[in-house]
Amino acid sequence: MTHLWVRSEPRPNEDRVGITPEGVKALIARGMTVTVEESTSRIIPIDGYAAAGAKIAPEGSWPDAPRDALIFGLKELPDDGTPLVHKHIMFGHAYKGQPAGQKLLKRFAAGGGMLLDLEYLVDGDGRRVAAFGYWAGYAGAAVSLFAWAAQEDGDICAPVSEWHDVPAMEAALRSALEGKPLPEALVIGALGRVGHGATDLCEKMGVGVTQWDIAETAHGGPFPEVTDHGLFLNCILARPGTPVFVHETAPEEPRRLRVIGDIACDPESDYSPIKVYNHTTTWDAPVLRVHDAPPLDVMAIDNLPSLLPLESSEDFSDQLLPWLKQLGDLERGVWGRARATYLKYKPEADA
Repeated sequence: MTHLWVRSEPRPNEDRVGITPEGVKALIARGMTVTVEESTSRIIPIDGYAAAGAKIAPEGSWPDAPRDALIFGLKELPDDGTPLVHKHIMFGHAYKGQPAGQKLLKRFAAGGGMLLDLEYLVDGDGRRVAAFGYWAGYAGAAVSLFAWAAQEDGDICAPVSEWHDVPAMEAALRSALEGKPLPEALVIGALGRVGHGATDLCEKMGVGVTQWDIAETAHGGPFPEVTDHGLFLNCILARPGTPVFVHETAPEEPRRLRVIGDIACDPESDYSPIKVYNHTTTWDAPVLRVHDAPPLDVMAIDNLPSLLPLESSEDFSDQLLPWLKQLGDLERGVWGRARATYLKYKPEADA
């Protein structure tokens, strides 16, 4: 019998969850066992999971789960170096040379476990079957516009925190932008989930949007149009062949560009298309100022959907649930492809 163990998220400011109580009820109806850990931060209360029939476990108890349980979370595990003996479903950020990802893969190799990376859960055409992209784009564009508004006030973007819902976030942003000139935005990756979310937020705020996708970037650059816009929102996942959109010399050159929202946010990857910064930003410090006169700020928060945890969790759960129902067979389909990807990148265990 398949056993799905939904772990708590240890990362600060991570209140999302990958499955709702309704999803848990559907899996149990198919004969699966579902355990859900208690959590002090999860946006959906534990009572709903208990009512759906899930077994309830203490927060952070997944290391003691049965060996055959599939551990399901979203963001990174505690970085304690322990070998990982279970199969984990999560965003590993491990297959593009990221240093933390390489450490994670070594832990799996040492323990005999396996990473089933949600980023590489794809259909037969290579398209991701579930993603938080829309809400990442929506929230990322919002924080980038908060940064724009702060610049207009001669300041830098203040800390952010989660909003109860979308209307609350939109109201706060309209208040911040009131009476200020609005930038023209360039969204690259506009046809994808992330780009759609970013474009929708900008248009709701009255920001004009130039939408680019594969056709506009196929020539490989340079792309002077990027620095001709006040706001640039990168919504393209870094991968081999991704062109550079912002070179390291851009801050010193003539430009209209004042805020970069790197919503795809993978600065440690060799393939990052934005070369003016090298680390993510945080809720406490949402932007990194990479140049002072004129200012240029980079927003690169790597858990943007958690700013809207309820909407993003419900949306992601709806997308992923049909595939969670197939967890009984890890050799074929989307799970077989995720397994093959792990085996491709899996390092040798230390002797």
